[in-house]
This record gives sequence, C-alpha cells and structure tokens, in this order.
Amino acid sequence: IILYMFLAVSIVCDDYFLPSLEIISECLGLSQDVAGATFMAAGSSAPELVTAFLGVFVTKGDIGVSTILGSAIYNLLGISAACGLFSSVVSRLSCWPLFRDCLAYTVSVAAVLAMISDNRIYWYESASLLLIYGCYILVLCFDIKINQYLMKKFSPCCACFTKAMEENAEQQPLVGWQEESGPLIRQQSRTDSGIFQDELDYSQLSTSLHGLDEISEDHPHVFTMPEADMKRILWVLSLPIITLLYLTIPDCRRQFWRNWFMVTFLISAAWISAITYVLVWMVTIAGDTLGIPESVMGLTLLAAGTSVPDTVASVLVARKGNGDMAMSNIVGSNVFDMLCLGIPWFIKTAFINTSGPIEVNSNGLTYTAISLMCSIVFVFLAVHLNGWKIDKKFGAICLVLYLVFTILSILYELGIIGNNPTRVCG
Repeated sequence: IILYMFLAVSIVCDDYFLPSLEIISECLGLSQDVAGATFMAAGSSAPELVTAFLGVFVTKGDIGVSTILGSAIYNLLGISAACGLFSSVVSRLSCWPLFRDCLAYTVSVAAVLAMISDNRIYWYESASLLLIYGCYILVLCFDIKINQYLMKKFSPCCACFTKAMEENAEQQPLVGWQEESGPLIRQQSRTDSGIFQDELDYSQLSTSLHGLDEISEDHPHVFTMPEADMKRILWVLSLPIITLLYLTIPDCRRQFWRNWFMVTFLISAAWISAITYVLVWMVTIAGDTLGIPESVMGLTLLAAGTSVPDTVASVLVARKGNGDMAMSNIVGSNVFDMLCLGIPWFIKTAFINTSGPIEVNSNGLTYTAISLMCSIVFVFLAVHLNGWKIDKKFGAICLVLYLVFTILSILYELGIIGNNPTRVCG
C-alpha cells in the first residue's frame, strides 16, 4: 500500500498539479524562482502540512516533526542530487534567489532549533514561525526591486552578480508578457517556468507562453496506453488511480478545462494530502509492527515519500536548464515546511490547549536541526565552488552527503551514537 501511494502521488503531480502550476505562473507573470518558492513549494508541500497536523492532533507523537526535518534534508541534498544526476543539461543558477531562500531557511531552522531545545513549544514560539514566513513572502513581493538594488550595490565586488546582470539584460521582462510576439515564445525568460518543455506529452502546453488560448485539444488523453512494455505494466497497475483522478479533477491541459486551472491546483493538492494520510497510517503500522522508532521512520521512508511532488517538479525543470526554479522549489518548500510546523503548533497552543505547551519528545530532532544548518551551508558553498551550476558532479556530492547525514541521524535516533533513548510507535 505504501508503494502504491507513492505511485498515486507521482500521478497526481505529473498529470494535474504541475500543469495547473504552469498556467498559474504564466497568468501572474511570476519569475522562475518566485514561482518555485511560492505556489510550487506550497502545493508540493501539502503532504508535510497534513503530516504535521496528524502528528500534533491525531498520533500526538513526533512523526510530524521528524518527517518535516527528515524530508528537509532529503529536499536539500536528495533532490539536489536527483536534479544533478538525472539532468542531461547543466543548469545555471543566479546568486540572489539562492541566497534569499537559503537565508530565509537558515533563519527558520534556527528558530525551530531554539524552540525544540527544551522539548516544549509555547504559543509565542509557534507564532514566531508564522511571522518569519510572513516576512519571507513580503520579501518575495518586492523581489525584483531588492534584486536590482543588490546587483547595483555588489556587482563591482562580486563577479557572480555582474554575470547575473548581464544574463538578465538578455532576458524578457518579468511583466507585460501579453504584449510579446510570436518569435519570442520559445525564448527562456524569467516568466517562463518551462516545466513541461522537456516532455513530449506537455509540448502542447508550452507551445505558446504568451497565448494560452492557443492550447491544442490534441493533448494525449490520460487513458492513452504507453508504447513501452514496462510503462504499459505500470499504466495497467495505476489504472484505478488514473480513473479516480480523471473523474474528480479537471484536466487543465485540455482546452475545455483550461480556465479551471485554479480548481485543478486546489483539488490536486487535496488529493496529495489525502494520499499522504493513508501513507502516514501505513508507515505508522509498519513502524509498530517492526518495532522501529517513529522518528527513524520519519527520517527515511516517510520523508522521501512526502517529497515525491518536490522531486518530480524539481527534476523536470532542471532537465530543461531552469536551475533557479528547481533550487527555489527545493529550498522554498523547506521554508514552507517550517510554516507547516508552526500552524498546528499555534492552533493547539493558542486555541485548543492553552493551559500548557506542546511536548516534543525526541532529543534527536535537535541533532537533525543542526544537520540541516550544516547542509544548507554546504549546498550554498557547493553551488558557489561549482561555478553556480548544477551538474552531475554536484549531484554525486549531494548524494554522498545525504547518505552520510541520514545514516548518522538514524544511528543517533537508535541510541547507537550519543545517549539518546528511543521511543517506539504505538
């Protein structure tokens, strides 16, 4: 059932969530990095939000906290590794988006680390997480002005800012894309999130970035059987999921449902959350049956499973060379994950159980939060030392580091490293 839920999440993301995200980004004229840090991050992090609510209100354990912190390490290093290893092109990165998201994430992780250090969460601590995310959104609203100011300020002393200014001068404007003419529709600009240009199935959607009314009716139907044998077997196994999703979610890739893209986005995010509920349920049963501590389950299987949408989205955009959007989704979704912790904590401490704080029982989470601080610094330095590009060398390094962080975290949670008592599911 766990494996089948992974498959279901990937189908929802691939067929409904990403197409709706593409149209939303184009309608709002969002740049690649802002779209990745907002709508893509929030939608693909719906499982983490559901998991956090389940951990606080239903299971009353650490599975929500450990899943979010564990998936954060997977997002930073695991998805970065996937983007580098599975991409056939080298993705170029800009300085400001990565620095902005890394700084916001570092502040968020530091706040969470300070909160869980005494194993108690008070209402004002959880409210500070919401405030941090509000400030992050405010920065994104004035992203272009801040970007231009920093480029002018630091370009004389920083080569990467100078290079970014030269590249931006060659790109299309962020707004006013309605006025662009036909010959420019294939040019990659900051308004072109370009999620689907690498896939033949999505070529109809990316044919016209500036004329959404030109989307063709000839988009392959979801019930079209693949030609490859392996894909055909997988298609038959997933036919119940495909049918259920087809009956409940409007396919905004088709002309008839094109204007329903926001409904598609919301329903697909809800489906991702519902599937994750079953995933959390099955993983908790597996942990109880095998006697595995819930924090270890959260750091491994559940962390990777809830990050399937992030992985699919980031790899797709990285394969087209849109590195800014891929990295903004990776780091931006982690910033949103910190908000996912703050919302249920704030609701419970401020409105439901006002008599006392929430108890967080796993001391290993402190180690995990420190690991996150180290990993975000490593990712930023690795990108800088690698010439501000994502390639296979960068992917291989991230993969090795992810395995090291995960193994050390598991050993700490099991009490093999350090003096940390373990708690079992149930």
